[in-house]
Amino acid sequence: MTQKQNIRLTLVFGLFFISLGGWLLHSRIHSPFTGEPVDYVPYIIGLVNFLIVPWLFLSARWITTGYLINGFSVIFGIIFMAHLSILHLPKEITITTIFLMTLVPHIIILITKFMLGKALFDLNITQLDKDLPVKVKSFRYPNLGWWIVHFVGIAVVYSIGVIFL
Repeated sequence: MTQKQNIRLTLVFGLFFISLGGWLLHSRIHSPFTGEPVDYVPYIIGLVNFLIVPWLFLSARWITTGYLINGFSVIFGIIFMAHLSILHLPKEITITTIFLMTLVPHIIILITKFMLGKALFDLNITQLDKDLPVKVKSFRYPNLGWWIVHFVGIAVVYSIGVIFL
């Protein structure tokens, strides 16, 4: 096993465990066994994120699929949890209540999950044996700017839907 393979395997297990932890955390709230239809989506997406997505990153053929599923599930998770946090803001708003009484810790976990997926993807597509500078094409796929544009776009469309529906 090469160092690159070892790093990739470590990151895949990190992605697996953070996804499993997030799913277990959300299973306390979004269990499909409650009979509420709204609980099926986060439960199933959580299953996909820890049962399938990490293993997609192990295959050069499927890494892009894993990267996209991971990224978009993070975007939607952040948007939905931010909306839920805004709907249920604590009575007294302080830095402490924002970080401990809202879903900000869960959102931080999602951002970490995204960064693990990005590191795995970048590890696969970059030439680590060469000392090349990082080229910034900020709004082109697969760069971070591309994800930010999609996050903002989806958040705006979601917000418009919430406001007008």
